[in-house]
Amino acid sequence: MSVYGGIEAGGTKFVCAVGSGPEDLRGETRFPTTTPEETLNRAIAFFRQQQATLDEPLAAIGVAAFGPLDPDPASPTFGFITTTPKPGWANTDFAGVIRRALRLPVGFDTDVNGAALAEQRWGAAQGLDTFVYLTIGTGIGGGGMAAGRLLHGLLHPEMGHLRVPHDWEADPFPGSCPFHGDCLEGLASGPALEQRWGRRAETLPSDHPAWALEARYLALGLTNIILTLAPQRIILGGGVMQQPFLFPLVRREVQELLNGYIHATEILERIDDYIVPPALGNRAGVLGAIALAQNVGGEENGE
Repeated sequence: MSVYGGIEAGGTKFVCAVGSGPEDLRGETRFPTTTPEETLNRAIAFFRQQQATLDEPLAAIGVAAFGPLDPDPASPTFGFITTTPKPGWANTDFAGVIRRALRLPVGFDTDVNGAALAEQRWGAAQGLDTFVYLTIGTGIGGGGMAAGRLLHGLLHPEMGHLRVPHDWEADPFPGSCPFHGDCLEGLASGPALEQRWGRRAETLPSDHPAWALEARYLALGLTNIILTLAPQRIILGGGVMQQPFLFPLVRREVQELLNGYIHATEILERIDDYIVPPALGNRAGVLGAIALAQNVGGEENGE
């Protein structure tokens, strides 16, 4: 079995690991996201150290990164972090730096597409070919598959920036997104919750009015995704979804908004199995990076 490297590149921290799947993670490290030069050099040093101790060489590296980014292998800026608002990271040749330093093939995609790939290979989307993975945390991001292929097009999905109805009388909060104000991320991300209520989301009790509003906004976003992509399942990860009472609220709101229009038993009768948490938990991101490495390293089935 070949061994692969994976980088889950988040806006606040990097997670690097080597292995071949959930049952085979042979080394892992995590460190803060600082400048591109410092952070990428720490990742490169980790993989070089791992190479010195492994019985076989790494076959490829996968990167599942924050964005916006360029995932198109035919593009001259493939592998770049592009217009990110994160200071210092705009127009960073992420994949190129890793490839040149380690002299290995590099798979490159968004963090949410990576997590989606991991869930399809080893987790909650096994056996499905059309599904969506959303993370609700510091931001809101969406990825997934359609007909067995990761979702790409002009660039990559930006489901967190869906424009959802905003009842200004019920919720006068203007939104936290620096680009759009009250898009889905601007209204329902972790920072939006904290800015609106003056407290971090995890400190709000289950009966706080924040959660009914949060469930409504998330359900509005999910309803648009269901009507547009018709996914076979929706997986919701991220820190905000760690509140166990939030899933039932979101499911009920989705059913109410769809109002019987989608005649599918998965939604009408089995919605608990339709809108679900990630089976891989907080490992989905780094395992997704390893899955991306497998795709470019010739072991697409991860077996």
